[in-house]
Amino acid sequence: MKFAVLFLALCFASSSFATVTVGLVDIQKVITTIKDGKNVMKSLEKSFNDKKAILSKEEVKIKKAQEDYKKQSAILSDQARATKERDIQQMMLGLQNKTMEYQKDIQAQEQTLKKPILEKLRPIIDEVSKASEVAITFELSAAPIVYAESKKDITDEVIKAYDKKHTGKK
Repeated sequence: MKFAVLFLALCFASSSFATVTVGLVDIQKVITTIKDGKNVMKSLEKSFNDKKAILSKEEVKIKKAQEDYKKQSAILSDQARATKERDIQQMMLGLQNKTMEYQKDIQAQEQTLKKPILEKLRPIIDEVSKASEVAITFELSAAPIVYAESKKDITDEVIKAYDKKHTGKK
């Protein structure tokens, strides 16, 4: 009797521990591959390049001011030297502040532009996950799976499903 109970318990336990398939999706790859995402990346790149050009002009002004200071420092009075040094420091501080401001602007713009794509992606990831028979899906960069007995990368299927559903739509 004990053997029969143990046998039934083992059979029942093994069936309840069926392999769970973990789905993986690389959201960054999806965004950089789909048309909507490519448009976002182009917009961000243009904005970045515009801001970079402004910062480059500021850097040139600072370098020129530093060169002029080096040439004139021997003949300037102590007060004039201190004033020029302070002016150059203010210019450098202004450049640092502007750089940080631009970084924040780009990040905010990226979030704003990607938000509608991410909202459209959620139901598609759900659909692809169900169709791929995965029990749970993780975003690769947010929760990299070191090990799973059974895992499946559904990134390419998500890209195809997104493009099929949202081709040409804005």
